[in-house]
Amino acid sequence: MTMVCHRPEGLEQLEAQTNFTKRELQVLYRGFKNVRPTGHLKAQECPSGVVNEETFKQIYAQFFPHGDASMYAHYLFHAFDITQTGSVKFEDFVTALSILLRGTVHEKLRWTFNLYDINKDGYINKEEMMDIVKAIYDMMGKYTYPVLKEDTPRQHVDVFFQKMDKNKDGIVTLDEFLESCQEDDNIMRSLQLFQNVM
Repeated sequence: MTMVCHRPEGLEQLEAQTNFTKRELQVLYRGFKNVRPTGHLKAQECPSGVVNEETFKQIYAQFFPHGDASMYAHYLFHAFDITQTGSVKFEDFVTALSILLRGTVHEKLRWTFNLYDINKDGYINKEEMMDIVKAIYDMMGKYTYPVLKEDTPRQHVDVFFQKMDKNKDGIVTLDEFLESCQEDDNIMRSLQLFQNVM
């Protein structure tokens, strides 16, 4: 079986396109190409330079051992897979990471909207939001994130739509999402914490 290796774009080009330095990109690339799902005992001779969805899910599951992260990882993978090829190249990964860690508030919110817009039609509907919220509950696990009787995924979705669906048409547009998030102090604080990670 032949493995096709992918080499990323030049570091100078990635440095210009992201908020990372050349040295940071080198470190990130080393980590990315050496990533191994659980159960791989032998290092590969030529890492492919791409991650498929199954590998992504296995790696992501390691961060949430008390829950089932597979559905959330599925949605996250498709948000990282910018070109919708079924694999995430280093360029896709580092571009998204740059936005999430060092992007502007507007860029982070746009990326998050894209994650929630599962069918990529430009809107978030209640079904999409329910799928994401259920995936988050599953990922956190019932022991890690106790669910109170009144604290259900459906209620989270209802609260989300009460805040975000400004014109009450049953869908949330990007503009509604951006406006609502920027008005919410809790969301803005969480984005600030995320930004301070690096």
